[in-house]
Amino acid sequence: MTLAVHVCVIGAGPSGLTAAKNCLETGLNVTVFEKNDKVGGNWVFNSKTGHSSVYDNTHIISSKSWSEYEDFPMPEDYPDYPNHQQLQAYFENYARHFGVMERIRFDTTVDHIHRNDDGQWDVQHTGPDGNTSVTTFSHLMVANGHHWNPRMPEYPGHFEGRFMHSHDFKGVDDSWRGKNVLVIGAGNSACDVAVESARLAGRVGLSMRSPQWFLPKFMFGLPSDVLGSRTPWLPGKARQLIFTVLLKLLQGDYAKKYGLPKPKKLVLSHHPSVNSDLLDFIRHGRVKPRPGVKALQDDSVEFTDGRFESYDIIVACTGFRISFPFFDTAFIDFEHATRVPLYRKMMHPDYRNLYFIGLFQPLGCIWPLADYQAKLACLEILGKYQRPADLAGAIQHEIDHPHLKFDTGSRHSTQVDYHKFRHDLKVELKKAGIDIGQPPKGLPGYYKHFAAANQTDHQVDNSHARARQ
Repeated sequence: MTLAVHVCVIGAGPSGLTAAKNCLETGLNVTVFEKNDKVGGNWVFNSKTGHSSVYDNTHIISSKSWSEYEDFPMPEDYPDYPNHQQLQAYFENYARHFGVMERIRFDTTVDHIHRNDDGQWDVQHTGPDGNTSVTTFSHLMVANGHHWNPRMPEYPGHFEGRFMHSHDFKGVDDSWRGKNVLVIGAGNSACDVAVESARLAGRVGLSMRSPQWFLPKFMFGLPSDVLGSRTPWLPGKARQLIFTVLLKLLQGDYAKKYGLPKPKKLVLSHHPSVNSDLLDFIRHGRVKPRPGVKALQDDSVEFTDGRFESYDIIVACTGFRISFPFFDTAFIDFEHATRVPLYRKMMHPDYRNLYFIGLFQPLGCIWPLADYQAKLACLEILGKYQRPADLAGAIQHEIDHPHLKFDTGSRHSTQVDYHKFRHDLKVELKKAGIDIGQPPKGLPGYYKHFAAANQTDHQVDNSHARARQ
């Protein structure tokens, strides 16, 4: 039996919203399942579902210029790096503007998805009334995100204090005052948590197993990603060399000046941490670099250099697992993959009616590129795009030819270069007759011409958002 086209989108975060928007724009019937009561995914602060990963002072780490959807500019009064309240309001306005809100089933959990004998998707879901039912869909777009399932480290011994993951960190209050805090990790979350903790804590240690590059949010008066966008024509290795030399000149020797492990690889070999405060806090003595954790003992931590220190709170900023709780792991499991085997990070070689939207980690922002992916998926559903005949071979070619020479391991299993990946997706869209314009200039308001006809409505929506804040 052939089912009429009905697309299921899992998640109403930034990627799920743009997936649904593109379905509606191309005339496809779509239903979105969202377990929270709001749109925005990780950007919903204090999400009752536990899905949120933002804390009270969270700001985005990619600039507004390279984060906004190309057909829906952020308000002009938003700063270069908006905070989580502004972003959540932005996603609400986006969903309302494009009619996505009416297609979302809030407070609904997708329990299990099964591919039936007809190749369709039987989606079992539980609604806010607690009733469970099954709906069959012709196509599935998975946009449940990959920053929600915490990866907790395990160490020998036992810690008597408070041991938490950054996923559960919502800010510091007076209970942190004077406490000794250890932050484990060196990524963006670790930098943010260390800096925030140091504002009240008595002593803050930052435990790093391996070297990391730290990029300031602004360089030469420009957001760092805007500066980086000025040289997309350079070969990848040349860009890495230039940025490596530039950081060394600006920041000095990590080992001598900060007591940090010295990076042995070029910038962008692994996902950099974007933070303008951490190095200052280290030089001011408010954050103390420490090596990796070897073991726990009551209220003390043993480090790999043999040092023991006592702590009251440990915050593990150790990343997240890529997981799909609604799939049987025998069906799809990317958790331990060193390179996720999807064409353009979205198409599975075995299932033509399954798409992953936003399952990639760019050196930049996911959302505008997830919009491109969603466009491509919709065009294929409509028969206007043809994927490569040898999709498995095309996937292997992608794996063998990454945009940059990224480190191996699950942390970089979905890594892409923003500008190169944008180009890749533009090439695919052009095969379907869609010619996306030139990349943005990295200047506020550049996208205005994409939405000039809708600008009045957008301004009204944003005034409502500000009133709600």
